[in-house]
Amino acid sequence: MFSAEWLSLREPADTAARSDALTHALADVLPDDCLVRILDLASGTGANARYLCDKLRGEQEWLLTDHDTALLAVAPNRLTSADGRTCDIATRCTDLSRLDNEDLFRNRQLVTASALLDLVSESWIQRLAQHCRRSHAAALFALTYDGRIECDPVDSGDGMIRELVNRHQRTDKGFGPALGPAACGSAERSFVDAGYTVRRAASNWILKPDMSELQRQLIDGWAVAARDIDTHRSEAIEEWRGRRLSFVKQGASTIVVGHDDLLAVPQD
Repeated sequence: MFSAEWLSLREPADTAARSDALTHALADVLPDDCLVRILDLASGTGANARYLCDKLRGEQEWLLTDHDTALLAVAPNRLTSADGRTCDIATRCTDLSRLDNEDLFRNRQLVTASALLDLVSESWIQRLAQHCRRSHAAALFALTYDGRIECDPVDSGDGMIRELVNRHQRTDKGFGPALGPAACGSAERSFVDAGYTVRRAASNWILKPDMSELQRQLIDGWAVAARDIDTHRSEAIEEWRGRRLSFVKQGASTIVVGHDDLLAVPQD
């Protein structure tokens, strides 16, 4: 679904956006005197593990899962935190579309993912919450898109593109009808119903003018998604794309993309 090049390009923006408060809160509820076993869903090249390994205390054993063997091949097999702790990493190529493999979740203290929940369906998230509950695992889901796209300078076509992109976000991405901007709210309800205490925090991308390549690829991707939804507006979409790319080329473009992080902790 995503290339290693795109994941590498977005990783610095992801790192800068993530909620320190929720990450610290997670570290406080996980044991620090024994091995922590962590399941990472839709791992790509392992960015989530790279971020969290240094933030969580104690020894860590990660299982990274994805359907793309080429992406998993790029993931590290061990990380070392700044204070010398080790994070051992195994990878498994698996189809997460049905989420019917309970063995993945067994004996996990943490289930986590980044930039995933907006791609899945409500029933998928409900199954996820139940799997986590049966394992009594905490859960941290980072960088879930919330539907907000704000561009500076403002362009007359920004609203059109945002509306079309958000419609595209709700199409099936292989996990059933995607929730898109409604995903974090659905996850909150599902985990509360499963007996969790849930906290949310903003984790917005703020793409400054010096992040020009990420902005260019994002604008191109939005234009493709918008045309997929409404081919009749292809000319207007291409005109919008040209104007936005001109702002990027001039070093005058800032783009904010709304995301939420969600932490769920079992109540007992």
